[in-house]
Amino acid sequence: MTRARLNARLNARLNTGRNADPIALEVVRNALSSIADEMALVIMRTAYSSIVRDSMDYSTGLCDRHGEAVAHGLTMALHLGSFPDGMKALIAGYGDDTNPGDIFVFNDPYTAGGMHLPDVYIVKPLFYGGELEGYAATLVHQIDMGGIAPGSTAVYATEIFQEGLRIPVLKMYEAGRPNETFFRLMHANTRVPDKLAGDMRAQVAACNTAERAYGGLLERYGSETFRTILADLHDYAEAVTRREIAALPDGQWSFIDYLDGLGDDPEPIPLKVTVTIDGGRMIVDWAGTSPEVPGAINCPSPFVKSAVQLIVKCIADGEIPNFEGFARAIDIRLPEGTIVNPRPPAACAARAIVGWRAIDVLLGAFAQIVPDRIPAAGEGGVTFPAISGMHRGRQFVLSETLAGSWGAMPDRDGTFGIPNPGGNLTNQPAEMIEALHPLEIEGYGMVENSGGPGRFRGAPAYRRQYRVRAPGGVQMVMRSDRRRILPYGLDGGCPGTPSWNIVNPGPGQRTEPVMPMEAVRLADGEVFCHIGAGGAGQGDPLERDPALVAEDIAEERITADYAAAVYGVVLGAAGAVDAQATDAARAELRKARGKGDDPAPAYLQMFQDSLGLPDFRLEGERRMVYAEKEGD
Repeated sequence: MTRARLNARLNARLNTGRNADPIALEVVRNALSSIADEMALVIMRTAYSSIVRDSMDYSTGLCDRHGEAVAHGLTMALHLGSFPDGMKALIAGYGDDTNPGDIFVFNDPYTAGGMHLPDVYIVKPLFYGGELEGYAATLVHQIDMGGIAPGSTAVYATEIFQEGLRIPVLKMYEAGRPNETFFRLMHANTRVPDKLAGDMRAQVAACNTAERAYGGLLERYGSETFRTILADLHDYAEAVTRREIAALPDGQWSFIDYLDGLGDDPEPIPLKVTVTIDGGRMIVDWAGTSPEVPGAINCPSPFVKSAVQLIVKCIADGEIPNFEGFARAIDIRLPEGTIVNPRPPAACAARAIVGWRAIDVLLGAFAQIVPDRIPAAGEGGVTFPAISGMHRGRQFVLSETLAGSWGAMPDRDGTFGIPNPGGNLTNQPAEMIEALHPLEIEGYGMVENSGGPGRFRGAPAYRRQYRVRAPGGVQMVMRSDRRRILPYGLDGGCPGTPSWNIVNPGPGQRTEPVMPMEAVRLADGEVFCHIGAGGAGQGDPLERDPALVAEDIAEERITADYAAAVYGVVLGAAGAVDAQATDAARAELRKARGKGDDPAPAYLQMFQDSLGLPDFRLEGERRMVYAEKEGD
């Protein structure tokens, strides 16, 4: 193919209406993505704390000279939509006072586009030929920013002033010179100053790496051509997004889901979304969501915007480039004073649970629009325990991000052991935890007879169990969910199984709420066990291929009595499916349904009994509201 024909084909696909070389567009787009990924690798290899280095709770990106995102690294997806708000705050405060060698730092949700105080932005302006041409942006979950609880994520905080050090947009470096006042202030306001300083240096190193690579692109293309390329790519991202939206049916759909609530006597907290599609335009309206609550799960708007943008990209047939132009096609409406757009001084340290649940709510809405692309609900987002005490004469903080139980897809079982789609977070290696902290990991793996049954089943629940080996004991703050309000199933699939927080499992065990409103104290030798929610199923369990049920028994995901009671699958003496007995068992189960018997408590009670937990009753009816299309 000649270059002229290739240019014509790429121009037709890009449809930007500008004059940039289409091959240059592709080269620059991929180069920017590679730079953002290289930034992420720098942080992973140089960070000090395990929440960053091992859990990978951070993000990297590049912005153009206007502060609009042009690349995202392959890290925490739910961070990425936050860059636009942060950059707006930076430019509003320092647009006329930005110089080579400057590096900015900020985290405040109410003055600087932040999300919660542990998520600290470090951003470096990128210059070429004396002109500002872009920004290298990093966002890292710092292990401790002070405040009422170690890890700075106490659910029981009632205002942001209790949560740690608020940083408005300010210069961390000015013309290459460090702001010593800032560094001294940070050292005095964190429980682990060595970890925090190391992680911030990792962010600075990532920005410096991006500066060199970004400068190479400008050297190759020149400022004028490079700016045109970026403008074309923003327009291309918008055009692709509008085509994707236009391919969806016009109409309006709503979905509501619930958080379990706070403390010992929780009240369900609703999140509601309404998606309206009209040609190439989409409105995502969160009206009907709960007002702010007197706890730290209020979620500043950037995190929910990120959830919307993530799901739109996930349901698209084609790839939508990571250029901020794509957001022009999506109108996100977040009512002020709600848990998706709180007002100061609402506490927000544990806000992530709302962002994770926003993903489930959005998927519930899109399950009505493109059901063949949507999974049933998974574990509901990461569980976040932060454990702290004294070790070898110094205070330690262990923060974990636990996840790994997906809901079933329309054509396959839910994936186990893979992070929630909202982020590429990883569970920390047990050996690393034991080497650095006075804790033993006594159990880590899959929970038998868990997850929601279906033609395709949800992923099993995971279990993580810690034993304290600290003479003075430890305290733990905890954020989890999905105990009473289970992950929803689709197309006749059963809800997932509930999460549990258990102290000293076995005779005399006690359970803790999903979101305790005080620190949990654990003495030396005591055990804490977290069981995540199991993913929900899709389709009728009695239509599941008996061979898949037999495989689950062989792999010890379920027991034979569970298979018979839930799936109506009976094995013969050699472990093979007894087809005749299976047909008879399934006929009996269908007959029981006809009498109005509810099959759900059977599988839930078997799960509960295996853990020695109380009788369980399903709560939180799924509510899917189908609005009529206008004119129908």
